[in-house]
Amino acid sequence: MKIIAVIPARYASTRFPAKLMQDLGGKTVIQRTYEAAQNTNLFDDVFVVTDSILIYDEIINNGGKAIMSIKEHESGSDRIAEAVEHLEVDIVVNVQGDEPFINKEPLAKVLDIFRNDFDHKIDLASLMFEIKDKTEVENPNNVKVVTDQNGFALYFSRSVIPYPRDEHAGVRYMKHIGIYAFRKQALLDFYRLPMQSLEASEKLEQLRYLEFGKRIRMVETNQGSIGIDTPEDLEQARKLLLE
Repeated sequence: MKIIAVIPARYASTRFPAKLMQDLGGKTVIQRTYEAAQNTNLFDDVFVVTDSILIYDEIINNGGKAIMSIKEHESGSDRIAEAVEHLEVDIVVNVQGDEPFINKEPLAKVLDIFRNDFDHKIDLASLMFEIKDKTEVENPNNVKVVTDQNGFALYFSRSVIPYPRDEHAGVRYMKHIGIYAFRKQALLDFYRLPMQSLEASEKLEQLRYLEFGKRIRMVETNQGSIGIDTPEDLEQARKLLLE
């Protein structure tokens, strides 16, 4: 299988504009993320796809590979689909541009899912880990996922799922980590399908896949992601680099 990583990179982030071009230990956040993806040695190629000439130039001028988006896009999946439509590739991994501390081990687990999927029953694979703190569970910025007995996603929500009507039922709350691995065809199908009500309501693109019958295999990890969504997150990331 040919496997590539694609990093969708918007300049005008809503919560923290221009965050990908902020300094993180002498390099920009997006450059750190690009290098971290390369350094996993899991991918045949790594690309940044962006709507910003500043981000494009940042990657190209540092010896990387970047693709300019032609159209405006509602989601990262749309942006990636446009970029890979004419590339010869089997599996496309969406790496978040604001997560420069990529863990290789959980990514490798996700890719192993496809290597063992001989019947092509899996359209996407993604990561989740258990959260126990009530405040974390109730935080709508933490997307929760519930799965069936075989690890396939049933639903994603910003709400608390499942609802704890019986607090002694022994349910686990699983937080979704927004790293995806797609079969190329599933990604192209998404690009051509319209947004439906669930996706529009929750503002979660992965619901479009479920609404149209795509199968998302979740992989549990004990390693959470470290994203940069706010200036405070950036300060924490700078401290982490110094450790």
